[in-house]
Amino acid sequence: MADEHMHTNKTGVIILAAGASSRLGSPKQLLAYSGATLLQHSIDAAQSSDASSVLVVLGANADLIKSEIGHTAANVVVNPEWKEGMASTIRCGLQTLVEMHPETEALIFMVADQPFVTAALLNNLMELNRNEQRSIVASKYGSTFGTPVLFTKRFFPELMELTGDVGAKSLVRKYMDEATFVSFPKGEIDIDTVEDYKNLSEE
Repeated sequence: MADEHMHTNKTGVIILAAGASSRLGSPKQLLAYSGATLLQHSIDAAQSSDASSVLVVLGANADLIKSEIGHTAANVVVNPEWKEGMASTIRCGLQTLVEMHPETEALIFMVADQPFVTAALLNNLMELNRNEQRSIVASKYGSTFGTPVLFTKRFFPELMELTGDVGAKSLVRKYMDEATFVSFPKGEIDIDTVEDYKNLSEE
């Protein structure tokens, strides 16, 4: 049990929040939902989970967003290469988190626009990693899968090799036989457009 507890406490969470929200026209990280911003919901879920550390990666509109989350206890880093695409934000977050916490054995990637992510969901990812000894644990929703997704440190080198607008989903597909999945019924709800946000507000 002691080893299991230590393992759980060596999992960090990286919140990928560097995008420009170009389809929405304003920073979706700061959209209000249920008494907080979407980004704050993500931070709160991560900090309420059993994860050992939480890192937020910003890029576009970083100064504005930082001013809104200035009170958070989560660590924040700005990806200067955010225009490259998702891969650069993954690399920036991974490198920063490992430098800050070299003992990290696994990490979970989240995004800032899935308002129904909970601490319980994140804990489920960690529990499956621990109990089933799976190297990848992804969330499954609808007919697909995606974030939040956990990778053990074995995959850190390959994550650091991602480029362009390629996300971590490509690694899940590549190593599907080593992955397991957690049901996330409302995981398909994310906010990319004004219509998405309108639908969320009517939930």
